[in-house]
Amino acid sequence: MTPINWDYSIRDFVQQSSSSSPTPGGGSVAALAAALGAAMTSMVCNLTQGEKYADFQPLVTDALAKMQHFTGQCEALLAADIASFDTYMHAVKLPAGTDEEKTLRKQAIQLAAIRAIDVPLELMKACKNGLESTESIANAANKNVISDLGIGAIMMKAAAESALLTVQINLNSLKDAELSSQYSDKANRLMEAISTLHVQTLKTVQTRIAIN
Repeated sequence: MTPINWDYSIRDFVQQSSSSSPTPGGGSVAALAAALGAAMTSMVCNLTQGEKYADFQPLVTDALAKMQHFTGQCEALLAADIASFDTYMHAVKLPAGTDEEKTLRKQAIQLAAIRAIDVPLELMKACKNGLESTESIANAANKNVISDLGIGAIMMKAAAESALLTVQINLNSLKDAELSSQYSDKANRLMEAISTLHVQTLKTVQTRIAIN
């Protein structure tokens, strides 16, 4: 089977995601959703050009550059999600016959669990940054594609919510209660910030759609 990567066709990715194979799973789908959100904001930036938008060019240029970086992060995090799952499954399958083997297996599982939390948490951070850039151009963007900007924001929030679920289920594998609590707090704070940015962006989008 060909490894899942960014060059997969849409059809292949959807078919593989719907199969009995555990990868690509929710974390990978979240990364792709985030990339699609970035694509929408990028499109709006590319259509907010010319003399009419000259006053906003520094803002739009900055947002476009950040979207390109965001897209690269999504590609890397999709691959990282698959790799972290493989690492976790490898740790689970380690021998546990002797006390030493049991200890090594437990340590490997904990390290793999931490990685399986870090990856979706990084996606949440990337989505927050992406939403900040998206919100920053909501008043400046070409009105003809303002709905696409809103869709970009919706996709980023959906990706972040999906990543949050991945964080939460993997927290169950952590034995360190304090570390688990720290991760949970961090993820919840990120989601609060993301939700606020999403609401602000959609409010501006809806207002501009309503103005003829």
